[in-house]
Amino acid sequence: MTGIFDLTGRVALVTGSSRGIGNALARGLADAGATVVLNGINTERLKDAEAAMAADFGPGRIHSCAFDVTSDTEAARGVAWVEENVGPLDILVNNAGIQHRVPMLDLDVKDWDRVITTDLTSAFLVGREAARHMIPRGRGKIINICSVQTDLARPTIAPYVAAKGGLRNLTRAMTAEWAASGLQINGIAPGYIHTEMTQNLVDDPDFNSWILGRTPAHRWGTVEDLAGPAVWLASEASNFVNGQTIFVDGGMTVVV
Repeated sequence: MTGIFDLTGRVALVTGSSRGIGNALARGLADAGATVVLNGINTERLKDAEAAMAADFGPGRIHSCAFDVTSDTEAARGVAWVEENVGPLDILVNNAGIQHRVPMLDLDVKDWDRVITTDLTSAFLVGREAARHMIPRGRGKIINICSVQTDLARPTIAPYVAAKGGLRNLTRAMTAEWAASGLQINGIAPGYIHTEMTQNLVDDPDFNSWILGRTPAHRWGTVEDLAGPAVWLASEASNFVNGQTIFVDGGMTVVV
């Protein structure tokens, strides 16, 4: 690849990237030329993902680092490992996240805290560590993976809705503090994406029918639909885009 979308020579860290959306984003960045570091906490699954990507892109461009994104000390260790063993971190994609479906009246505060910590606080922790290295260099891209629940709410997923709404404003806060140092921080808000983790929803006739009817594009999104926006936000093509959340949802959030 050549031109303003070329990521050759750039180092990217994608959290929660051993499978699903995170892995697809990592593949998209690698396809654009980036050297990619995969992250997760399941070391066996992470190594399998690294091996699979190395077979496609070459072992010299694919690495992995297992660390817990919800720990400040682990986040510091993980980012330092990338800097010391792979190269200066140019691109961070904060993708790690979980879901927990329980009505609010029955929701245990421990489960609330677990979702908020994984889906929101982790982006602050890893983002801050990345920024400590990016700011002195005067450049860097941080992409926070939000959701249509950044804008919309559904019953039984209150902590997820709160976390994803907070992630958009964390993106704005990062921009307010770090844009003057040459960083661009933006969000991608996927709609309903068909992955192995949403397969049970796709297989539910009622839910699937609701998604198709609620989405103007009349289909589920694919993980590949997210790769292009991620490459754009990671590249020089987006150098004056800052603090924005890009909805990739087939039009779901613009209709009633």
